[in-house]
Amino acid sequence: MQSHDILPGTGIPSAAPPRPGLSDAEAALVEHYPRLVRLAHLILPPALGRHRRVLAAHALVQRSLAAAGPARARPRVPAPRGAREPVLAWLRQRVVSAALRAAGRPRWSLRRTPLPAVFGLRVFPRAGGDDETALEAALAAVTPEVRAAFALRVLEGLADHAAAALLAGAGAPRPDEALRAAERLRATVGAHAESLLHGVEFDPCTVQARPTDLLRRRRRARVAALAATVLLTATTAAVLTPRPAPRAPVPPVGAVTAASARAADPALLLRTPAERWADTARVDLSAWPARGSRTGDTALLSRALGAWARGTDERTEVPVTVAPGTPASPPVAPARLLFAGPVDGSAVVLLHDGGRLVRYAEPLTGGGGAELHLARADDADVTAGAAVAVSRTPLGARFLLAPWIDESAVRDLLRPGVPARRLNVSADGVTDPVPSAEGECRSAPALQVRSSTRIVEDHSFLLADLGELAPAHLTWTPAPGTGAPARQPREATSAEGLAAWARSACALPGLRGTGVRAVNRWEFARQALPEGAGLATWTCTRAERWDGRARVEVAWERPDARSRPTPVRAPGPPPPDTAACSRFGQHLLAGTYWTAPSGARYYLAAGSRALTAITARGPVSATVRGRVLAVRTHADGRVRLTGAVPGSGELRGWGEPERAPGGP
Repeated sequence: MQSHDILPGTGIPSAAPPRPGLSDAEAALVEHYPRLVRLAHLILPPALGRHRRVLAAHALVQRSLAAAGPARARPRVPAPRGAREPVLAWLRQRVVSAALRAAGRPRWSLRRTPLPAVFGLRVFPRAGGDDETALEAALAAVTPEVRAAFALRVLEGLADHAAAALLAGAGAPRPDEALRAAERLRATVGAHAESLLHGVEFDPCTVQARPTDLLRRRRRARVAALAATVLLTATTAAVLTPRPAPRAPVPPVGAVTAASARAADPALLLRTPAERWADTARVDLSAWPARGSRTGDTALLSRALGAWARGTDERTEVPVTVAPGTPASPPVAPARLLFAGPVDGSAVVLLHDGGRLVRYAEPLTGGGGAELHLARADDADVTAGAAVAVSRTPLGARFLLAPWIDESAVRDLLRPGVPARRLNVSADGVTDPVPSAEGECRSAPALQVRSSTRIVEDHSFLLADLGELAPAHLTWTPAPGTGAPARQPREATSAEGLAAWARSACALPGLRGTGVRAVNRWEFARQALPEGAGLATWTCTRAERWDGRARVEVAWERPDARSRPTPVRAPGPPPPDTAACSRFGQHLLAGTYWTAPSGARYYLAAGSRALTAITARGPVSATVRGRVLAVRTHADGRVRLTGAVPGSGELRGWGEPERAPGGP
C-alpha cells in the first residue's frame, strides 16, 4: 500500500514510492544508471563547472542507494522490467531531491565523491551543436526547480500531476510555478526539445578527458613550493605574532561567470568538419569549417575570446563596434570557429555563436591596438551566409567566402553591360580586395558569386558591401505581367535584374552601417504616361535588417534609362517597422505630380497587381477602374488616395495614416 498525503504548503497529493530492498534498488540503479545521471546533471547548477558537474551527477546517483532497505533474498528468476518501475520511481525522487539540495548550495563539496580522481585531469561531456548550446544557456538562466520540472516533463515524460507530486516530495517550494516555467521554456525550444536533451551535450556518461592548464599548474606548483618554504621559515616567529583576523570567504561563482569562463575557453570552440557543408540539409554558417593558418594558435584565440567576454566593459582596452540591433552581451556558450589567420597585416579571428558574427583583429607588428566587431547573423542561409568581411583597407574589403561558393567576381552595378571581373581567392577562401563605392556614385561595386552544384543550389547572386560583417543580398521582383501570377523576388544577375539595379544602385551607400541583411527592388507597377511620353516604372525598395525591421522607399522612374528613381514623398515620417513590400505586405498604392514635356501638369497614381480601382480626393478628385490613374490638373497639395482590393477592403495610399476609429 502507498501512503497518500497532502504535502505541506502545496496542496499536491503525495504518492511516495515505497522504499525498496537494497538488491532491488541496486538492480534498478544499474539498469537505469545513464538516465538517472543525465537527470541529475540537468538539475545541477552550471556554476559548478563542467568537470565538477559531471562528477556531482555520478556521485548523487550512486549515493541514492544509501537509504534503501536491507537486502532481500534474490529470486532465482530475474524480475521483469515492469516490476522495477516502483523502484525506479523511488530512485528518481531520491536523485531529484539530492540534486535540488545540492543546487541550493553553490559551493557543494565533492570531497567524498566515490569516484576515481586523477590530479590535473578534467572530464566533461562532448560539445553539441548550436541548438544544444542555446538550450544549455537557457537552462543556466532558470532556477534548479525549473530545470528539474523541464527534465521530468521532457526527458522522463512524466505527466503534470506526477511531475508536480515528485517535485513537491523532493522539497521544491512551488512545483506548479516551476512546471509552468518549464512549459514556457519547452515552447520556446520547440518540438525537438527531447532530442536535444538526449544529445551529447547533456550526456555525463559519455565524456572527454583533458588535462588542466599545464603551464598554470607548473606555476602554481612553484608558487606552492615557495609558499611552503616561507611558511616553514616563519613557523618559529608565528607564535610571537598576534593571530590575524579570519579571511573573508570567497564569494561563490555565479552562473553567468561560469558560463562566460566556459565560453572563453579556446579548447571548447566548436569546429565543423571540412566537408560537412556538402552533406547537410542546414547550409548556413554552422556548416563553415575552421580555416586559416592560426586555427591552432591558442594564445590568439584566448585573446579574441577574452575581448569578447569583456565586451563593452569600460575597463577593456579593446574598442568594440556593435552593429545596429545586435546584442552586445558576452558569450554564454562555446562559439564556432570560422577563421583564424593573417590578413592585411592583422591577425583576424572570426567566430559565430548561432546568432552573431564576431570579428577580432590585432596588428601583427608595430603600433595600433586590437578591435572587436559584433553583428547579427541569425538565420544566415545559403545567400546571407555566403561571405564575411575579414579586412578593410583603402584598397577595399576582403571577404571570407563560404565553402559552397565555387565562383566569385566583381561587377559595377552602374554598368550592367560590362562583364564581371573574376576575383582571385586564396586557398583559405579569402578574396582579393573588393573596391568600395566611389563618391558621387561614379561606381557601385558588388560581389557576384555562384554556389556549388554539390548542394544543388547552382545559381549566382549579388552581394553588396554596406559596411557590415556580412554583405547584403540584392534581389529584384519584376513588374506584374498581364494575367501572370504574382512574382517572387529573384536573383538580380539576369540582364533585366542588372538593368533594374543600375537605376537603384546609387541609393545603396545611404544604407551603410544600418544593419541591413537584404535589399529587394520591387517593380510593383508599370504606367503609360500621358501624351505618349513613354512607360514609367513604380518601385518599392525594401532594405530589411537582421531584426526583421526594414527601411522602405517608394519611387517612380521616367522612361529615360539614365534617370534615377524619384522618391514618392509620404505625408508623414516613414514607419519604423512595416510589412510594406514584403511577402506580408503585397498591396501598395502611391501617387505623385508630374510635368509632361509639353509643360502640362498631371497627377499620376499606380497600385500593385491586386488593385481593382483607385480613388483620389483633395486637390485632385477622380475615380478609375484599374491599377493606374492619370489626371490633368493645375492643382497642388496633398492628395488622399484609396484603392480597392477584393477580399481585403480599402487600401490607403503610401504613407497615409490609418483611419482612426470613428473618423471620416
